[in-house]
Amino acid sequence: MKTAVPCYYHLDVEVSPERVGQVSRILAAHLRYWDLDNLVDPVCGGAELLLRAIDQHATDKHTSIEMWWNGQHLITAIGDDDRDLRPDQDLRSCLAHIAAMSDGWGCCASDTGSKIIWFSQRARSGERVPLVPTGPEPRLRRTLRVPRAEPVARLAAAADGVLEGAR
Repeated sequence: MKTAVPCYYHLDVEVSPERVGQVSRILAAHLRYWDLDNLVDPVCGGAELLLRAIDQHATDKHTSIEMWWNGQHLITAIGDDDRDLRPDQDLRSCLAHIAAMSDGWGCCASDTGSKIIWFSQRARSGERVPLVPTGPEPRLRRTLRVPRAEPVARLAAAADGVLEGAR
């Protein structure tokens, strides 16, 4: 089953065409380390779309990428510092692809005036590794012998002693 330990990763990068592939490989490595192999394609695909759009339209190429895993959802956020880049105009087609690939997405402004575009992926229960049942562990410190393992004569003698004591 997927790990329920919360995980966080942060990466600051200057976006360039050659860095987009490197960032995608870095994100994929962290997802595999967190045992989220099934989320590599949608998360890295969405991040690549946003990074390519930022590279194409933004004048300030400084970008921050963050990933949070809370045990059920993975949230990926990409923030840029370009105040002139408008998501509703410059990133419209990119955001349409992200909306189609993710379970949820959004865009918000930070205190510094930069934009943060985030999307989430849910680890579906059908894709999880099934739990393996464990066998019960013995609780007694000493083991008892099974009655059939005792010689029949010893069992008969023990039974006679119990019956005579009961009379």
